Amino acid sequence: MQASEQGVGPGKSGPYQVVPRTLIFVTSINPASGGEEMLLIAGAPAKRLWANKYNGIGGHVEAGEEFLAAAHRELAEETGLRDVALTLRGLINIAVHPDGDTPSGVAVFVFTGHTDERTVRSGGEGGLHWVALADVKSLPLVDDLHQLLPLLRNSRGMIYGHYRPGADGEMTYRFRS
Repeated sequence: MQASEQGVGPGKSGPYQVVPRTLIFVTSINPASGGEEMLLIAGAPAKRLWANKYNGIGGHVEAGEEFLAAAHRELAEETGLRDVALTLRGLINIAVHPDGDTPSGVAVFVFTGHTDERTVRSGGEGGLHWVALADVKSLPLVDDLHQLLPLLRNSRGMIYGHYRPGADGEMTYRFRS
């Protein structure tokens, strides 16, 4: 995806403000198959960003809200799931926006969790789908998930990411754990 499609550009150097967001990946065991599945949301066709692309659950952190509380709220609002034990697994810094006097970016707090509750209800952001882990990589995922999800599955520590536009305007994703 072109960085400009997300309102992201080279920006200015130095300090900047960030908008905090949560991104949540929940897994569950399918009782019929015994296989592990991940809950993903398929973006609605009319969405400005990531239409028809699969993503984790999440959204903005409200003013004065603690990050874990925001993740639980977003999970409940978008899926109806409550009481899922979430663990902070990643921190991602997304490059600054080029507009305005005070540059801004996005800080994403990535959480994972597991639940036995498989009944979900869509909160209107898109369609919810339990997807077998082996099938996730074949879906039309939001671009960064092709790199992020394997890291979350194969690493037990924290994942640190930095996204920025490359010279060709495409977003580049750099991770370390």
